Amino acid sequence: MSNARLVITALLTENHTIADVAARYGVHRSWVYRLKARYDEIGEDAFEPLSRRPHTAPNATPPATVELVLRLRKELTESGHDAGADTVRWHLEHHHQLALSRATVHRILVRNTQVIPDPSKRPKSSYIRFEAEQPETWQSDFTHYRLATGTDVEVITWLDDHSRYALHISAHVRVTAPIVLATFTQTAGQHGYPASTLTDNGMVYTVRFAGGRGGKTKLEIELRRLGITQKNSRPNHPTTCGKVRDSSRP
Repeated sequence: MSNARLVITALLTENHTIADVAARYGVHRSWVYRLKARYDEIGEDAFEPLSRRPHTAPNATPPATVELVLRLRKELTESGHDAGADTVRWHLEHHHQLALSRATVHRILVRNTQVIPDPSKRPKSSYIRFEAEQPETWQSDFTHYRLATGTDVEVITWLDDHSRYALHISAHVRVTAPIVLATFTQTAGQHGYPASTLTDNGMVYTVRFAGGRGGKTKLEIELRRLGITQKNSRPNHPTTCGKVRDSSRP
């Protein structure tokens, strides 16, 4: 709108007619009419370019859904679970009957500063494969799954970190701390005890981020009694226990 200020000046200061101004600056009279009406309404802001953003967004995600995505992200993170777009999307579909694409969930998280872009982050192709040098560490994790009957279950796995052999896989209505200990003890009865375990920071495995003082889960108490080293992944590093997630998918 480089001529807009000149047009308004000619109209209001020099008192030229709209027809004269349109002819002088080679613009259509209807444009001059619209410009003058806009100037009368908003003043100097009339000289700024108009936004091209549509007035309505019929395909925008409803605010209630955005709020639910953010709440699930917070709850999963505080529980020590993976809280990425895929996991949030799974919970939306299976527990709230909402279908969103992974890209939509990711955009919601990014727009609400729940995901901070890291330009230095390496692509997955550069990941270094890691595993225990000897069959001495067991990984454990659990994942959600919906059966053909529509029943939601949680599948827990104990995996040899060296060979990736699934030592134990079982489904439960809900994985609890007693179930974690029971499956560990059952697996140890079949394969012997490991030198160490590796899990995420879920409350069924550890309460080190729960804010309490001196509390231990049943697994933590048993591992300490047996002299077995308990290792936990760093928060927000789901790839550490990624082998378990892959093996526990039906």
